[in-house]
Amino acid sequence: MKAIQVSQFGGPEKLFYTDVEDVRPGKGQVCVRLYAAGVNPADAYTLTGTYSTIPQLPYTPGVDGAGTVEAVGEEVSNVRVGDRVFIATLDGSYSTGTFAQKVVCDQTNVHPLPDHVSYEQGAALGIPALTAYRALFQRANLKPGQTVLIHGASGGVGLQAVQMAKAHGAKVIGTASKPEGKKMVKEAGADVVIDHVSEATINDVLAVTDGKGPDVIIEFSSHVNLETDLKLISRFGKIIIIGNRGSIEINPRLAMQKECDILGMALWNARQDEREQIIHGVIDMLSSGALRPMIGTYFPLQQASQAFEQLAEGTGNGKIVLSID
Repeated sequence: MKAIQVSQFGGPEKLFYTDVEDVRPGKGQVCVRLYAAGVNPADAYTLTGTYSTIPQLPYTPGVDGAGTVEAVGEEVSNVRVGDRVFIATLDGSYSTGTFAQKVVCDQTNVHPLPDHVSYEQGAALGIPALTAYRALFQRANLKPGQTVLIHGASGGVGLQAVQMAKAHGAKVIGTASKPEGKKMVKEAGADVVIDHVSEATINDVLAVTDGKGPDVIIEFSSHVNLETDLKLISRFGKIIIIGNRGSIEINPRLAMQKECDILGMALWNARQDEREQIIHGVIDMLSSGALRPMIGTYFPLQQASQAFEQLAEGTGNGKIVLSID
């Protein structure tokens, strides 16, 4: 079968499209014929060999994907051959990933894909959907009627967070830096779409919330925005940190004055019962049509290196997906 293989850690130039040995499921495992795979920042970090999870070389990248069940091992009861499925977040201790025509994984990573959802949309779930759900409902405990600011809403996680929050009955303010990104955020259902909030524009956002500030802020660039978020958040509000790329100096008195919470979030910290809750919640929203993953850019599997380059440049909006023949 065809796959992307990594024999040396490094940058996108280390991704090679090649023939690899076919895969077959063992006990409790499922073999999926893939038609699409999602590209996540964690895939690029893993490629460097310096991430928290270091796979054994050679390996095939990718933890999210979608396709049909080709074969099942003994004691597999949740799916059957021919089922349309999506794969959500392989645990990283793998040599066979989703950047391939086929993947073998534990049955617990394979979930039903509704007929109205394309394979490309299914591949855009996984890390983005699970992250958005955990941030909104398990960390922020978002309530209907509350206002949430998604600070950087035009990415794969942000767009799904917009849809989930709206489906839950929240008022959503989304930020983006480019016209095309703002258009996608609006299409996702945000009530208000604005530029990224800075010191100079705090009052503009406060005006949108009648001076109160948002009850919840979902933050993807806390190394830039955390001080601004603290000035913006409502009293007793919650700031959920999903992304960070460095250090920042803040005045803790701002948190004291608001009695707000600053909560970190990492998907791998979810307990088994929390993970099951997330999966069931995502599938329910997907089945009802409330969740509609939005694809930004498609690349054929052969051009995985170009997908990684776009990810590094941060030039796209929405989810990057690899199409697999």
